[in-house]
Order: sequence, then C-alpha cells, then structure tokens
Amino acid sequence: MSRESSLINVGAKKVSFPVVVSGPSGAGKTSLCQGVVRDCPEVVYSISATTRPPRKGEVDGRDYHFVDTEKFKAMIQAGELLEWAQVHDELYGTPVYSVRPFLSRGQAVIMDLDVQGGLSMKKVFPDGVFVFVVPPSFGVLEKRLRERKTEGEDVLKTRLRNAQEEMRYRKHYDYFVINDDLGKALGEVKSIIEAEKCRMSRLFAGVKDW
Repeated sequence: MSRESSLINVGAKKVSFPVVVSGPSGAGKTSLCQGVVRDCPEVVYSISATTRPPRKGEVDGRDYHFVDTEKFKAMIQAGELLEWAQVHDELYGTPVYSVRPFLSRGQAVIMDLDVQGGLSMKKVFPDGVFVFVVPPSFGVLEKRLRERKTEGEDVLKTRLRNAQEEMRYRKHYDYFVINDDLGKALGEVKSIIEAEKCRMSRLFAGVKDW
C-alpha cells in the first residue's frame, strides 16, 4: 500500500472527543445537546449526577442521575467522577462511566456543564471541544427562566446574578454561540462538531510523517 493510501485510510478513521457546552442557566444548553444527539447518531449525551430534585418531566437516568448527598460524596471518594462542583446550593458531577467508555469506542460525547464543570473538564480533556452558549440578551434570559416556572423568586434572582458572573469565563472556551433561534444555534453546534472531526491533530495523532 502506498504512503498516500495509508494516509487516506488513517484520515477516514473515527475520532472521539468530548464536547462541553456551557453557559448561563436558561441559555438553552440542554436543548442544544438534545438536538445534537437526536440529529447525530454518532454523538452520545453524557448524563450528569446531581443532588437536586427532579423537575417536572425529568426522568432519572435520562436527564440526570438523581442521587442524595451521601451517595454523591461516596462517588467523589471512590474516584467515580471526572469533575464535580456545587452550583446553586446543589452538587453536580460527571460520572466516569458516562464518558470514557464511549470515547474508547470512537464516539463523540456531548455534555451540558456549568462553567465550573467546564473548566474542570478542560483539565481532564485539554483536547476537548468547548462551546459557550449565551442568550441574545439578559432580558431574554430572564424571560426564559421565568417561563420555566421551576424556581422561586429568590432562586431566579440568584441565577440571574450568577449569569453575569459566568459570562466572564467565555474567554476560556473555543467557540461562542448565541442562542437567539434554536434551529440556527443547533446548526452551528453541529457544524462545530463536524469540523472538529476533520482536525488534523485528531485524525493523525500518533502517525509519523503525515
């Protein structure tokens, strides 16, 4: 086989990488992740663990792994979490089993993480893809949070204050997506993933003289 043919074969291989989607609460991160998984069979959604109670319509094992504080702390001690953080007085973390097995099979893994989790994940996977999602304005963000009707006024105000603080971390991400129109924003995230599949450093990692 010629060197050129070998390079083509290597370039056609499956590449796996984590895709971290972060942004203020209410920016639409979860909807974007769900849209990517729905439209891209090769992408798997990483299900986080949390101590917060389920919201209406959420299902354990589909939306989150809902656990109590004792169980969550046991997972930390056992090294079962890739990252974890306290957000809005609740604990959130990414189980090892929801990421590494899929990466080892050549699949991309998308995850919805707050900025603390995103920065922690960057230390674990420095070659990952990090996308920061924002609403078109803070007015729209407040409207979305109020329409969810999942938090009281005090919690809502806390989320709005935190959103302004979280915006400071956008510079640590690779891509910036404004979620004004969900369909357009989803198309942008999918395009980012497709482009990253073609990145030279991923396709030819470990290959000499490429």
